[in-house]
Amino acid sequence: MEPLTQAKKSNLVLILDYGSQYTHLITRRIRSLSVFSLCINGTSSLDSITELNPRVIILSGGPHSVHADGAPCFPSGFIEYVESQGIHVLGICYGLQLLVQNLGGVVKVGEKHEYGRMEIEVQKNNGLFGNKQIGDKQVVWMSHGDEAVKLPDGFEVVARSNQGAVAAIENREKKFYGLQYHPEVTHSVEGMETLRHFLFDICGITAGWNMEDVLEEEIKVIKAMVGPEDHVICALSGGVDSTVAATVVHKAIGDRLHCVFVDNGLLRYKERERVMATFESDLHLPVTCVDATEEFLSKLKGVTEPEMKRKIIGKEFINIFDIFAHDLEKKVGKKPAYLVQGTLYPDVIESCPPPGSGRTHSHTIKSHHNVGGLPKDMKLKLIEPLKLLFKDEVRAMGKIMNIPVAFLRRHPFPGPGLAVRIPGDVTAGNSLDILRQVDEIFIQSIKDAGIYDEIWQAFAVFLPVKTVGVQGDQRTHSHAVALRAVTSQDGMTADWYYFDFKFLDDVSRKICNSVRGVNRVLLDITSKPPSTIEWE
Repeated sequence: MEPLTQAKKSNLVLILDYGSQYTHLITRRIRSLSVFSLCINGTSSLDSITELNPRVIILSGGPHSVHADGAPCFPSGFIEYVESQGIHVLGICYGLQLLVQNLGGVVKVGEKHEYGRMEIEVQKNNGLFGNKQIGDKQVVWMSHGDEAVKLPDGFEVVARSNQGAVAAIENREKKFYGLQYHPEVTHSVEGMETLRHFLFDICGITAGWNMEDVLEEEIKVIKAMVGPEDHVICALSGGVDSTVAATVVHKAIGDRLHCVFVDNGLLRYKERERVMATFESDLHLPVTCVDATEEFLSKLKGVTEPEMKRKIIGKEFINIFDIFAHDLEKKVGKKPAYLVQGTLYPDVIESCPPPGSGRTHSHTIKSHHNVGGLPKDMKLKLIEPLKLLFKDEVRAMGKIMNIPVAFLRRHPFPGPGLAVRIPGDVTAGNSLDILRQVDEIFIQSIKDAGIYDEIWQAFAVFLPVKTVGVQGDQRTHSHAVALRAVTSQDGMTADWYYFDFKFLDDVSRKICNSVRGVNRVLLDITSKPPSTIEWE
């Protein structure tokens, strides 16, 4: 992680992650208040915490019991460090219990577990809840089995649940605070108000983190990193992340950035022309377009196994990219030194899972989905200008750089392209052409209906089956296609989108009337899980 500027550091809210499913949400909620927040492993060393020089530390929730063997905890010396530096600490759920136990209080397994929506009542004026009065109530989201039964010296109860359990505590003098519920989830109706009061009124944080500053700083970092004679390469997919990353680097070093966009023959209808027009006329990015349709499709001929298809596509991308890099070396007289990747913050966090998650700690960031692992002799250093940002923040940065809003709002598109939307041999018959036409009608209809931005991802799937139909008084034996549209926050889970029946009726008619070779349209109404979003 690149060094943070003093301005950022002086107002940094650091989250120590103990495995709660909501931890990322805390980071995002705090950033939405224009305060910079970072999330690191809850068992990180004291050095890695002090290095970041946080102003506030939040101890996240987690699935563990503080009584379990090997239960994760902050490092030795943590309490002394925060006290000596005057750092405010807020424990949430498991984080509250860690504080209580480590400061001399008692945490016991609760007689009644509290899960879901719960009402709490304020017990103290002018406490963690600001101007709330004793007796005021609010609905919060509880999720705990253990509970604090004896508080450490100097602590007061600020709120209790309607079952009488401790719901909020504080020791103002020592700057320790705790909430036994999740303020970051929307079910905790006044949760954001509580976080806002805690950060601004209690901790004295100032809201000053904005995307303009982030962009300016990122450009400075890239200029300092890349030598004046160095050249940088980037594989552009036509997606939001790689495009925004490339645009940031281009602002920093100009035409010493060399981008390549590969047409693998598996793109959507007129994708190449549309994307290249955006790169050239709107963004003025230096992009080489490589038409590798023949190379990809010839290698995919006859291949039906999904994982084999992905491997072939990944390997071919590497070959094309390798040729591009070698050609560039001949042209500029030296090897390119850096590779731009559109890695996002969730990828960084996921590559260092929280303690107790059962996943191993890998520090490798996933490779760009169009590159997928580079030839060993390339030895490129990475530039990852988005690695501290979430998807919505990437879009905000793109907007500042005048990337067209319609481009920034594009649905995700898989690296292997239409290959994962044609079960079986993608080269058989004219399945690719049929799928492109169907997909174009579906997506254009969604845009015309004004619902494109409500959907995370929408696409058509070509089914390798023929069905009997009647078209123009004749029996037909033509293909069936499926339509899929899902809503999601991050693609990890997804629900199918509830279309209006009239919309579906119109789309089905348009497809069957316009696309030769299709006589049946199906709708995929499966969520993730149990299905994945893509078909392969």
